[in-house]
Amino acid sequence: MTETLADLVACEDALMFVNAAMTSTGQREHYDDAAGQRLSLDFLHAYMRENYREVYAAALALDVNDHNAALIARSLLVHTAGVPSDRRRAEGALIARRLRLLPAPRVYRLFRDLRAARVNNRRTRAIIRDWLAARPDPAFDAVKYRTALKIALRHAGLRPDGELGDFLFAPFSRPRYETPILETWRRAHFEKRAVYELPYTVAEGFAARHGIPRALFLERIEPNLTRLERLRLQESARRLGARSVAADLTTMPLTRLASYVLSLPFADRADRRAELTGALRAAALRAAGRDAGTWGTVAAVLDDSYSSRGSGQKPRRPLAVALASSFLLAALAAPGRYRAHWLSGRTDELMAHPNGPTPLGDRVLDALDDAPDRLVLVTDGRDNAPDGLAADVLRVWRTRLDPGGAVQITHLNPVYDAGGYDVRRLAPGVPTAGLRDAENLPSLVELARFAEGRVGLADLRAHLDARVARFLEER
Repeated sequence: MTETLADLVACEDALMFVNAAMTSTGQREHYDDAAGQRLSLDFLHAYMRENYREVYAAALALDVNDHNAALIARSLLVHTAGVPSDRRRAEGALIARRLRLLPAPRVYRLFRDLRAARVNNRRTRAIIRDWLAARPDPAFDAVKYRTALKIALRHAGLRPDGELGDFLFAPFSRPRYETPILETWRRAHFEKRAVYELPYTVAEGFAARHGIPRALFLERIEPNLTRLERLRLQESARRLGARSVAADLTTMPLTRLASYVLSLPFADRADRRAELTGALRAAALRAAGRDAGTWGTVAAVLDDSYSSRGSGQKPRRPLAVALASSFLLAALAAPGRYRAHWLSGRTDELMAHPNGPTPLGDRVLDALDDAPDRLVLVTDGRDNAPDGLAADVLRVWRTRLDPGGAVQITHLNPVYDAGGYDVRRLAPGVPTAGLRDAENLPSLVELARFAEGRVGLADLRAHLDARVARFLEER
């Protein structure tokens, strides 16, 4: 089938939006402030919704980040004029499925935004009702997300029966509750011991009210901490002497674990080298799954230049993605056939830190010398030492030395360029995809082939249809 110019534009627009939705969270980046990121992202959402609504909704089935998934759901629910009923049903199924995958605080924030925007159509009320009905422990939600749950219930015109309704809307109307966690919350108002039986975020407020010292509070609330709360609090608890707060690093997600490693002082990384390296390798093997060892010879160019320090809102985020990608690529490559090329020339990647310029061209040449089956570049695309060398190297390689594409080259960019409405690309002929978490790397390499220009809109639509069908079947 011959692709028209309109099809090619549509394909490029769809990929541009997916790249943005993978990477941007509306927060400050190294080169862009938060206002610029939000303005650029808002424009893209409106553009895609008005021109490619079906593709826009299908993005919910892809690995877009939680921030953009919530924005897509909100936008589809707010702007409904002229949308056929069958299209609304399809969108409703996608929204409902994606909301079940989002963290509860994110969903409650979405419901609050819908209430503030006075969006209260029948589809919105049904989505709120079904999501609340599917929550595994309504009493736990009532304690942990009390205000947010009340807002959602009021917006959907719902009121729980029995003591759950009383707890939310008239909490002191009963002398005691039969549901244990509700009764614990009541007792925590006057009994210190009950504080340690509550979820951490709720107990923290009661601890301050009772004047409980922070170290003592952390020691005693430790059994109630979630996996990510342990990781977040571990270092501050250690400084306070609350050594019982310790995260099990072997169960942590890969990119989050890489962020934690990079937050540690160099001396701690050296002292805990075996523990940290083992945990990163275990997380990478879990992320690789059945693809482990199947990618042949793999070379990577990884960005640890100064700009990989990220921003105050996203400290060291690009560097963490590069470090996590390196461990994942080592797991995907055949045993002993992976080599990492950091821009700094560093070989001890556990000591990675942002520093220096971005000599991408030199490192790409080094990586191609390895004669890899796949070359993966993880960088923000700011090639400046010298400016543009990487683009020239990749262009000559692709057009003259390897026109048949024997080496599969993919550029994965963890940073959204607000001014360009896309992630920054390195060279024509080298596919680029936005990368949020390293765990998404295998699926993004698949998606990036659409940016090569070798497949068109029809193939992209078929790919999206297949992803949507699989997404809706998963329960």
